[in-house]
Amino acid sequence: MNSTGSNNAAEAFERLHGVAPTGVWSAPGRVNLIGEHTDYNDGFVLPFAIPQRTWVAAAPREDGVLTLASGSAAVPPLRLADLEPGSPRDWTAYPAGVAWVLRQQGITGGADLVITGDVPHGSGLSSSHSLEVATALALLGLAETEASTGDVAKWVQQAENDFVGAPTGLLDQTASLCCTEAHVLFLDVRTGRQEQVPFDASRHGLEVLVIDTRVSHELVGSGYAERRAGCEEAARLRNVPAVRDLDTEAGLPERLRPLVRHVITENERVLKTVALLREDRYEEIGPLLSASHASLRDDYRVSCAELDVAAQAAEDAGALGARMIGGGFGGSAIALVPAGIRPDVERCVAEAFARHGFAAPRMFTAIPAAGAGRDR
Repeated sequence: MNSTGSNNAAEAFERLHGVAPTGVWSAPGRVNLIGEHTDYNDGFVLPFAIPQRTWVAAAPREDGVLTLASGSAAVPPLRLADLEPGSPRDWTAYPAGVAWVLRQQGITGGADLVITGDVPHGSGLSSSHSLEVATALALLGLAETEASTGDVAKWVQQAENDFVGAPTGLLDQTASLCCTEAHVLFLDVRTGRQEQVPFDASRHGLEVLVIDTRVSHELVGSGYAERRAGCEEAARLRNVPAVRDLDTEAGLPERLRPLVRHVITENERVLKTVALLREDRYEEIGPLLSASHASLRDDYRVSCAELDVAAQAAEDAGALGARMIGGGFGGSAIALVPAGIRPDVERCVAEAFARHGFAAPRMFTAIPAAGAGRDR
């Protein structure tokens, strides 16, 4: 884990509160190699954690009050007993929602939390879940309470769904908690079965290039909830637990068929990608990434102009495949790029953005990193 980030969080806490924190906990953002919008359909996903993290320096309080600060900027304190869904509505809703859920688990003590991090907000790299997971681990740690990663993931999902109001699945928080260095996490969301699949793109002369379009996405109030509701309706109409159980979209209302078709084909793409990685055939996953983007663009309809330009420009410059990641409506794309041409790909993507009048994208290579935990 990044000791500099942990030290910075501890120093920020001491500047604000005059004492050292009891501890520092952190959680990473994530890149989902493939498997988008399948998690809330009981399907398959394949994420990996990235080095960018959120750090929470924390100390307990005895008065049932939660204080939050982003770096050295504090916000008005919150009484745990007064927390309720919908209030607050800014970034503090994420840690407040976690405290609200954990209060239902008997963790009622207050805390001082100072939050720092370098996961870009709104980039589709799961900055919100990184914050929520780090907060959950900090509050559990202060209470000296142990919990399984599965329970923590479900509590974070409850905070996101019921307090923040974003109907997300289990992908992001599970990735943040369970991913390991140099691996992708093959997760069957329905059963909870996990497999750490070795993933070393550099050994094959490849890099996973993240292209942050800088178009901030917001899953609360976006079309995300509409897509999820459509999938749930399709499952009800076919009398199955989830779209994962369908093998065709035939017979469904026309408006639901593209959603179901995406989920069916995306699950197949995840399984094919895992099989190729197990056989060390990394170069062959590129077309699956591109097919995933086409499906998200045309069937699930969650892409945007910037994401489409990013994916196309990367492929035109020699990427083996590219696709949007995350919930959509903005955020980031990834491209599987031969390391020797990465500068050329970056230049072509930047030039394509400039031609379209888009803001310059932010680009970096994503390397599978460690999951969440206590740093100090």
